[in-house]
Amino acid sequence: MFDLLVAGDANPDVILGPLDAPLAFEQREQLVGGGALTLGGTAAIMACGAARLGLRVAFAGRVGDDDAGRYVRAALNARGVDTAALRVDPELSTPLTVVLTRDGDRAILTAPGTLAATGGDDVPESLLAATRHVHFASYFLMPGLAKALPGLLRTARAHGATTSLDTNDDPAGLWDPDGLSAVLAELDILLPNAHEARHLAGDAGGSLEAVAAALAARGPLVAVKNGADGALCHDGDRLVTTGGITVTPVDAVGAGDSFDAGFIAATLNGLLPDRALEFAAVCGALSTRAPGGTTAQPTWDEAVAHVTTKENTPT
Repeated sequence: MFDLLVAGDANPDVILGPLDAPLAFEQREQLVGGGALTLGGTAAIMACGAARLGLRVAFAGRVGDDDAGRYVRAALNARGVDTAALRVDPELSTPLTVVLTRDGDRAILTAPGTLAATGGDDVPESLLAATRHVHFASYFLMPGLAKALPGLLRTARAHGATTSLDTNDDPAGLWDPDGLSAVLAELDILLPNAHEARHLAGDAGGSLEAVAAALAARGPLVAVKNGADGALCHDGDRLVTTGGITVTPVDAVGAGDSFDAGFIAATLNGLLPDRALEFAAVCGALSTRAPGGTTAQPTWDEAVAHVTTKENTPT
């Protein structure tokens, strides 16, 4: 029996930066202050964060039969994530992402590889029946998995599991309102960042509080990540907010995924949404202390120690 099944994307990340000028073409070579090869993919980073917090975690997805895929599997295993359901595609390559950082922001370039081929069959029903919670990530990068998601969520809930989703960004800019309606109806927890929440709600100009309330009215509890300003949560009746903690950030890649891991771990450990939100914000902030999404993810005790210094404001 697992505490958490995570399904979605897993790939190596090559992180370079910071750039001190616009990216140059015409065969120009630019030097940056640092670089790292690390485990990437929203789902993979979330799975590692949850395992670091003490959950028993399984991962379902697809990689290629290549060195990048073997790196992904080894990295997940090293962090305590079960990869028995991480399938090997004999034809397509493992996804690969390059992250370029500049002035506190980042550009992300991804070669999708196996992402488009990942579908509902890559998530075994035996795992859906053997876990307390199921989390899906990168909805817009995997259209096959997205199409199967309502049915997978129903199956998980029929077996007694709770469910969550972090859609992440939509590179096409469409945000799939029709498909998402069916997903939200079967979802317990939605975990967007502020940018994503506005697009998912179709309300780019409204207050973030109103956006969260509108999404919560469609079914799930909604926890919205808002960078250095902390986070907020709406359950359809009540809004809760929390501020961030002070850290010296080195790399914000994966901070939102570590937030997701913290929120789900806290919820599975019996914390109510206000305390889970506070704990998740701490997990996201602490993950920025080192390059890459997984290097600085906190343990449960480490996150709890930082939570005691924070204030939580229910409204």
